[in-house]
Amino acid sequence: MISANLPSLLQSFFINRLLRERQASPHTIAGYRDCFRLLLHFAKERLGKAPSKLSIEDIDAPFVGSFLDHLESLRKNSARTRNARLGAIHSFFRYVALEEPAYSLHCQRILAVPNKRHERKPIEFLNRDEINALLTIPDISIWLGRRDRTLLLLAVQTGLRVSELVGLNFKDVVLGTGAHVRCLGKGRKLRCTPLRPETTKMLDAWCHELHGLPDDPVFASIRGGRLSRDAIERLITKYTHAAGQNCPSLKRKKVSPHVLRHTAAMDLLQHGVDRSVIALWLGHESMETTQMYLHADMGMKEKALSRTAPLGVNPARYRPDDKLLDFLETL
Repeated sequence: MISANLPSLLQSFFINRLLRERQASPHTIAGYRDCFRLLLHFAKERLGKAPSKLSIEDIDAPFVGSFLDHLESLRKNSARTRNARLGAIHSFFRYVALEEPAYSLHCQRILAVPNKRHERKPIEFLNRDEINALLTIPDISIWLGRRDRTLLLLAVQTGLRVSELVGLNFKDVVLGTGAHVRCLGKGRKLRCTPLRPETTKMLDAWCHELHGLPDDPVFASIRGGRLSRDAIERLITKYTHAAGQNCPSLKRKKVSPHVLRHTAAMDLLQHGVDRSVIALWLGHESMETTQMYLHADMGMKEKALSRTAPLGVNPARYRPDDKLLDFLETL
């Protein structure tokens, strides 16, 4: 059997399957691109082959398993990220199985590599004091500080994803009566998110300062290009560490763009907004996704607990009446 050419199949997968047939969003394309970029670099180090020289046989199930272990152990990726990378690999090899039937068994072995189960930890979010502490850190006497404070306030109030903040253009910002921002989210869903007066005022001042063209990014780098996801993550981390000096609770939190998104959702929930509205606000595919915010709000749980009647049972500690049971209790 002649070795199938991996580079040509990978290019065909992106051009024909993702772009032409599925018309995948730029976010999906970027996620798949990053996955295969990492995979090809790993193959070059592990196999000593240039990416353009790789064959389908080089990427087998054990190799994919080693790559996933590398993501978790050396790159410190979470199980969620690992599963997302595996999803991209699975998608590619389903395409290979159709294009090269002779490799169906090879592809099936890779498709049998399972997702990794992971704990669902309570979501992290900021309270009002932590938000205020974070927003006071950027120095608004300089251009960078005004940009960063506007970005932070917009993220906390709207709950936009980091990719949506990166892709926000001047034409997507509508000010004045009914102020809102438009964005293209997951699933190619276009949604509009209303702005509060303080956010509108700050965003209006920022837009007037820049005088950008309709297709220019609202949040640009010093060089004038579009901010990257990593750049936004770094600036949030920087300001969080600085704000922790005045707000000790921030020192215990790892704040990311997604934490700011959760903060917007929790603020809506705590002010009595229905879960279906929050799902629409955030652009969730299903209202069930919004269920996690109910689990995260200890205030709502404590309020529910206060409405229950005490059981009238005197507290007592369990005392085993047998030595063997006593031993098992110590384990």
